[in-house]
Amino acid sequence: MNDAESNGLCYWHDPDTVKTGDDLKQRLEEYAASGRSMAGFSLKHANLEGINLINRGNKTGFNLSDADLYHANLRNAHLFLINLQGASLMKADLSNANLNCANLEKANLLATNLKNARMEHARCGEKVMQEDKAFIALKQGNLESALDFFQQSEEIYRCLRKTYEARGLFEHAGTFFYREMVMRRFQIPPYSLKRAFSKIVDFFCGYGEKPLRVIIFSLLLIFSCAAVYFGLGIKGDTIIIYDSQLSLVENVFIFGNCVYFSVVTFTTLGYGDFSPIGLTKLIASFEAFTGSFIIALFVVVFVKKMTR
Repeated sequence: MNDAESNGLCYWHDPDTVKTGDDLKQRLEEYAASGRSMAGFSLKHANLEGINLINRGNKTGFNLSDADLYHANLRNAHLFLINLQGASLMKADLSNANLNCANLEKANLLATNLKNARMEHARCGEKVMQEDKAFIALKQGNLESALDFFQQSEEIYRCLRKTYEARGLFEHAGTFFYREMVMRRFQIPPYSLKRAFSKIVDFFCGYGEKPLRVIIFSLLLIFSCAAVYFGLGIKGDTIIIYDSQLSLVENVFIFGNCVYFSVVTFTTLGYGDFSPIGLTKLIASFEAFTGSFIIALFVVVFVKKMTR
């Protein structure tokens, strides 16, 4: 069955040969066990339910890279460490399959059924292939094609998110939720308020998945406002402001007081030992308003991350 077909391709690589037969699964397992590569195999619509493609005793799995598994039945398949890089798994059924440590980078996962699939330590890559194609189409000015690929990418990321959530792997699920929301944003008309708001949410907290961004922005705001207070002055027992006539140490001490006032203003504590004067009243009002919002945002993001 491995002899060349009329088109010069072997049985396994010939896309025009439908792979059927009760012994198909056994033949493929034997082929894999022989140590030969299965890269580029055409297995469209193949019934491979429960197939065992675990390369036992080896640190690398069997190679099915760039294989065509369109609409293949891989329910309950044992695919530990399998290399499916660049493979087409479009509409394939991988429900209940063991994909632990599998390489799925740049694989086509559009409409793939991953229900109850085990995917611990599986490598999906930073981006799915549709996302790369979307940005290429966008760069070429093909907006319709780009929107289609963005939609496909969103669907794939949603599928991966739900799969990881079902397995309790919330850190991975959060990563795919973030990519899902980014893909959704690129489907919104440019320069619209909705897209601008989505970008702001991403910038401040990564759609709730990146609380560190909230902390970094908070620190930047605090020290930026402190620098303004240092230059324009605040009122304590005397006017606290930068003075070129003072020594470096004295100015550092003054800046420290400005940072303290900025923290108190940001957190809306308002001890009253310092107060804004002149233009710093406007800056302090802005910082207090923004600070109260950011603190609330951090609480929401932090609780979301910790209660998964």
